[in-house]
Parts: sequence; C-alpha cells; structure tokens
Amino acid sequence: MQPFLIFGLTAGLGAMGELAGHERRGALLWPGRSAVIGLMGAALGIRREGDFSALEALEVSVGLYDSGAPLRDYHTIETVPSAAAKAPNSRPEALQAARGRTNTTITLRDYRTGPLFGVAVAGEGLEALAAALNAPAFTLYLGRKSCPLAAPPGARVVQAEGPEAALAQLILPPWRKGARLVSLIVEDAAGEVVHDRAIDRARWHFAPRRVAVRPVGGGGA
Repeated sequence: MQPFLIFGLTAGLGAMGELAGHERRGALLWPGRSAVIGLMGAALGIRREGDFSALEALEVSVGLYDSGAPLRDYHTIETVPSAAAKAPNSRPEALQAARGRTNTTITLRDYRTGPLFGVAVAGEGLEALAAALNAPAFTLYLGRKSCPLAAPPGARVVQAEGPEAALAQLILPPWRKGARLVSLIVEDAAGEVVHDRAIDRARWHFAPRRVAVRPVGGGGA
C-alpha cells in the first residue's frame, strides 16, 4: 500500500492538447502529463515561468471514464510569414520580429464535450497538493482557458496498491455517478509516443515519452 493523491476532472468542454500547429490545434482523448502538472501548478499558484521541478518529479496516471464527444471550432488568427521572422523561439517573438507584416488565416480548434477523467498521483507533498486543488490559487481549466472545470476536483489522499485501486475510491460528481473507469494511461517504455512532457513552458517546448492505455474493469464511487 502507498499513498495516492486522487482527483477528478470534468468540464463542459475540454481541450487536452497535442502537437499544436498554426492551422489546427487538436485534442487528445485524455489530458497529457503537461496538462495535469500545469493544472496542479495553477492550484499552487505557480506561474508559467515558475519552478515546476517538484511537480515534474511526481508519477501521474490518468483514468479515462468518458473521453467526451468531438467538437470542432473555427478561428481566425494572425500568422507570421516565414520571411518576416526567421526561426523564432515563440509566437510573441515572431510577432515582435514581424513588425506588422502578418496575415490572417482560418484555423481549426478541436475540443471534447463532457469529458470525465480521474487522476492518481504518487510522490512527495500530496497533502499540500490536495489542499491546493480544493482551494486553488488560480482558476483551473481542462486545457484552454475557455474550458473551466464543471465540478471541484474533490482531491484527497488515499492508500492503495496502485493507481487503479486508488481511482476506485474516487468520488465522482453527482450527475456522473454511473460512470465507470474504462482505461488507465500510465508511463510504459513499450507504449505509444506522446509529446506531453514540458521542457520549457515559456516557449511551449515539449519532449516525447511513451505511455500505455490499459483497459480496466473497475468503476467510480
């Protein structure tokens, strides 16, 4: 048995990012590691340029109850021609270098409607994290700022043999009590590659890691 911090994530709209380009921003079926760590950082009051090293040391597993239905939105954005900015490190740097020489283009934004996830975290400082999630310093979002949580995370620390057993103790929102844990996303050297490990949050730089999606037979409380 070991301690796990468990909490739930649900929203009317969720946008769990993947590799983002100028023309399309997709949405994964579950929140990636960088999204969960960013959310915990927001609860603690850590700004984007702050120190996330303690959070990066944690083991994070995500339980999928309901990935939601896909929804696509259309945006117009300001783009920077490559001739106006050579190899910029970030979008703000590109806009500054362009000096007004920009174009307008239509882009696609993908969302998931009504998703429901559980998160199990192992490591140090879990009690403080639970307290922060239940009284966050900053507003908590499921991806983008247009996707605030639809229910409090209900964070608490439990004892369990593993993340699946820990999530079996998760208390779901009243309107989702019938939801069942379908699969568990965990780090696995033999799994699929996802780019969700943040190495520079200020510049939106991410590194790959391997995860496995394991089917489970349990259900939420």
